[in-house]
Amino acid sequence: MTAGLLHRYEKTLHGLERKERRRELASGSGVDFTSNDYLALAGSPRLKAAIASAIDRGVPVGSGGSRLLRGNHAEHEALEAEAAAFFGVERTLFFGSGYAANAALFSTLPQRDDIIVHDALIHASAHEGIAASRAGAVAVKHNDVDAFADAIGTWRKRGGMGHPWIAVESLYSMDGDRAPLADLAALAARHDGFLVVDEAHATGVFGPDGRGLAAELEGRRNLVVLHTCGKALGVSGALVGANAVLCDYLVNRARNFIYSTAPSPLIAAAVREALVTLADEPRRRAEFDDLRTFANRALAETLGIQSSGSQILPVPVGDNGRAVRIAARMRAEGFDIRAIRPPTVPEGTARLRIAITLNVDRPMITRMLQGLKVAMTEERS
Repeated sequence: MTAGLLHRYEKTLHGLERKERRRELASGSGVDFTSNDYLALAGSPRLKAAIASAIDRGVPVGSGGSRLLRGNHAEHEALEAEAAAFFGVERTLFFGSGYAANAALFSTLPQRDDIIVHDALIHASAHEGIAASRAGAVAVKHNDVDAFADAIGTWRKRGGMGHPWIAVESLYSMDGDRAPLADLAALAARHDGFLVVDEAHATGVFGPDGRGLAAELEGRRNLVVLHTCGKALGVSGALVGANAVLCDYLVNRARNFIYSTAPSPLIAAAVREALVTLADEPRRRAEFDDLRTFANRALAETLGIQSSGSQILPVPVGDNGRAVRIAARMRAEGFDIRAIRPPTVPEGTARLRIAITLNVDRPMITRMLQGLKVAMTEERS
């Protein structure tokens, strides 16, 4: 019996290997074309100085408990107040990660008689929360406003009596395209529903002062927005922005919040500085916009691939093995590029996900794309 204790796990891993979907941890090395450190803030002197200053002020490394016990710190509260003012919302709530925040809000806020209508390509963390929700749920075609409307209409015709929750990402992490937020906000208002927008890849780089693609909608009572702090802001954690009633409900009902040790107060101090940096250093976003525009144009010219227009440049490959081989070859040549395979993306759509950050420059992008063109030609499936 003991000999077979691990058999089912080994069998699964072997199955993943046969499908060329087994994952391994690999340290970052070479030129960064894979991270989400879009504004190169992760290693910035300002954030390092903010941490050092907080330590000098006596801010502890650990929180020591959940926010509802002794883990609530003045740095958490200061961050939430400053973030609410920055993003133009009544209140924000700080979570340890975007995954935890998405899981919390979707499992907690929609009620039993509601329905969650979500984009088919929404992030795995949202799916985690939706699976734990008491509300019904339905996935609809990517970025298709009519599909959202039809799903809500069908639910109503079948006796749906609660409120619809429309769930999208403002900028999709694997395709780099934008959601039609204005149309979806109008749809939510028309049906007395809520709109949940995950701004993970837009916070810091789009909108006035980097407030995201939903900036013009912020402050609406039926809007919930997630701003992650581990991408363009260069730190970690996530801020849920919403009206005060919904945030207070999360504090009282979200198990992910209630029963988790609070994030490090030092991390909260660093995120505070990152938000100040966005306002103080608009040149970062200007340089980023210029680099993003250049990269999109260069991708189209070099590889003949229609670009996303954002900092996320998917390069379709299709075959899992070929995607892995091309990515490995690029890393061997000094460019940190990773293969993205199912289930992160739909079956048959394996790709390279190239991310543009201020950690690179135009010559690096040009050399990378030239090398990628050769690798894609020579590495056949």
